[in-house]
Amino acid sequence: MLRRLALAAALCAAASVHAADLFALRDVRLTASPFLDAQQTDLRYLLALDADRLLAPFRREAGLAQLKPSYGNWESSGLDGHMGGHYLSALALMYAATGDAQVKERLDYFVQELKKCQQAGKDGYIGGVPGGRAAWDAIAKGELHADNFSVNGKWVPWYNLHKTFAGLRDAYLVAGNADAKTMLVAYADWALDMTSHLSDQQMQAMLKAEHGGMNEVLADVARITGERKYLDLARRFSHQAVLRPLEEGKDQLTGLHANTQIPKVIGFERIGTMTNDPAMRDAARFFWQTVVDKRSVAIGGNSVKEHFHDSANFAPMVDEVEGPETCNTYNMLKLTELLFADQPQSRYGDYYERALYNHILASQRPETGGFVYFTPMRPNHYRVYSQVEQGMWCCVGSGIESHAKYGQFIYAHDGDELYVNLFIPSELTWQAKNLRIVQATAFPDAETTRLTVHGAGKFALKLRYPAWVAKGALMLKVNGKPVKAQAGADGYIKVDRVWRDGDTVDLKLPMTTHLEQMPDQSNWYAVLHGPIVLAAKTAPFKDEKLNVFADDSRMGHIAHGQVCPLEAAPMFVSDARDFTSKIKPVKGQPLTFTAPGVLQGPDAGRLKLIPFFRLHDSRYAMYMQRSTPAGYAALKERTARDEQERLALNARTIDQVAPGEQQPESDHAFQGEGADAGLNAGRHWRHATGWFRYVLNDPKGEAKTLRLTFASSDAGRKFDILVDGKPLRTVELAKADEEFYTRDFALPAGSGKKIEVKFVAHPGSIAGGLYGLRLLR
Repeated sequence: MLRRLALAAALCAAASVHAADLFALRDVRLTASPFLDAQQTDLRYLLALDADRLLAPFRREAGLAQLKPSYGNWESSGLDGHMGGHYLSALALMYAATGDAQVKERLDYFVQELKKCQQAGKDGYIGGVPGGRAAWDAIAKGELHADNFSVNGKWVPWYNLHKTFAGLRDAYLVAGNADAKTMLVAYADWALDMTSHLSDQQMQAMLKAEHGGMNEVLADVARITGERKYLDLARRFSHQAVLRPLEEGKDQLTGLHANTQIPKVIGFERIGTMTNDPAMRDAARFFWQTVVDKRSVAIGGNSVKEHFHDSANFAPMVDEVEGPETCNTYNMLKLTELLFADQPQSRYGDYYERALYNHILASQRPETGGFVYFTPMRPNHYRVYSQVEQGMWCCVGSGIESHAKYGQFIYAHDGDELYVNLFIPSELTWQAKNLRIVQATAFPDAETTRLTVHGAGKFALKLRYPAWVAKGALMLKVNGKPVKAQAGADGYIKVDRVWRDGDTVDLKLPMTTHLEQMPDQSNWYAVLHGPIVLAAKTAPFKDEKLNVFADDSRMGHIAHGQVCPLEAAPMFVSDARDFTSKIKPVKGQPLTFTAPGVLQGPDAGRLKLIPFFRLHDSRYAMYMQRSTPAGYAALKERTARDEQERLALNARTIDQVAPGEQQPESDHAFQGEGADAGLNAGRHWRHATGWFRYVLNDPKGEAKTLRLTFASSDAGRKFDILVDGKPLRTVELAKADEEFYTRDFALPAGSGKKIEVKFVAHPGSIAGGLYGLRLLR
């Protein structure tokens, strides 16, 4: 008991080094704005989901009768149960944000039903992982094999379980459900016992597979209980291969699965702050700054096809249609909240605002509440949205949380200081001061916001001076009288006084239109007005009926419609490098602009630039190339030439796999023995000392050729290629003139709509490495 109290006191002391605390979500209420609209839409989506269907995987694995069948998609193909954890977190957040009694009733029901599943197992475990118990029993005995996205053949099982851990934590801490606390501690005890016989080397090997924020949530259990054993386990769940380079200030992120890394870093920051470990805190800050400055596009998102690409080459960002993943930004905002609390600085508010408006808010379809997985930066492409009964992806899980917590970062406090981070219409109840603060604004449609104090007392109001407002341009009035608006070293304007009931603070935040170049300084530009990213609705294909609803297939989250050639996209054409003065507002239409004579391309004369968060159900152009009038024709010709071969190959491609990348391999039923994956010269590979295989789709029976990509560095490796269990070819890899090369293999006739391609190593050799696989017409 004394040791527990000592640890609890130490954690409290470490927590006290926090410079600020965000207000509890229950203390903030949104008022009329796009954020309130999105919150209410999310509430309807949450309640439309069937709790019993989400509980079905947990009941099945606990040996209990299922009341209803499980949802399909990811909930029935290996990641069963992950949505249930997200759902519990979302219900807790929504209840705190709204006080809605129906949401609380749904949350309490969900916790009670999970409790039955936990009690049936008798050891604290709760999970929907198919056949999970057998896998965990083997791991506990040290029988362990981990890949980039699997542990003992199960699809990212710790990632899956983390969602339930986090759901129980949020049900307790955010929504006050006492049973959830007891269940969470029992669950943590199961994890502690299950991993107790694993060496540190085995633990680190297991962490190669995506495992969500297990280190963060276990640190939270330590904070809740005051027991060191959970903090020790949180440290064991901290992936040293990622932590060490970050502690040394090294960016070794290229090629890594982006959303695997961000939750790890959230855990580094949580543990580092709780234990006052400067190395872990510095690692988290370095990661955040690197991703924000060097790896994020205008909307605040990052990654292509789920991975961090070369930060010096953003070409994949405009070449591919699988742009920034919404989950990444959801987690980057969580990390931003922690870093702000540790060291309040306006740069955190600047990023949070940018990502919140332009990625998170934009990721929800207003009418139906569906969620976006990938947001293409490629001009003239589009997004697809989930539906309540279809699409159970990770970005649906994080999405139902994101739109419930818009009040999370608007305000913060540190003793007698009140931070205002965001300009969102809202009401804050500052219980410790017996004060209510009301913020009224039409931002970003208007450049002003007003804060009204209800109650009285002495405190310092700290107002973020946004980076997008020119130095000296911000205007501040208190009770109608001008006050000098000078930001301190932290980027906040401080107004310290004795406040009276009814006092008002008015901010004028002049917004200007400006260009933002792609981070690699390539010839691609986005237009912003203040922090708001603008984009144009485009229609490159006449009379196209665009289907923006994702289906329930394994790859339904990708917008598979026709890809428009880059040379057909709108471009900025001007002799002047800065032509923003020619971008004109449309009278009577807030945040709507035209660019007569500057925007050129098909139908350019009718294009309007509007906030991306208001652009839905359409193709769009956000990033556009810039040219002089004299160079316009040549730029179009060069753009067409540069991607001609790639587009022609894509047109011939029926299906493809990116070996060694999590989602493409999962989508193609990857299996293997002795399999491993990694990076070489920034490219992912897959090989095996035994075998590995994929199942490819050929719905119309058109496939004639199997195209494989190999590396010269693997010369001498010998293996067999089997198609549908029958030998196709024995391959011995050779040296080639190029570092990477392709070989084509004719496929047998009548292979069917599903084609299994298997690679089997010869004795003493290795199958692969395989760097690419395509089925061609």
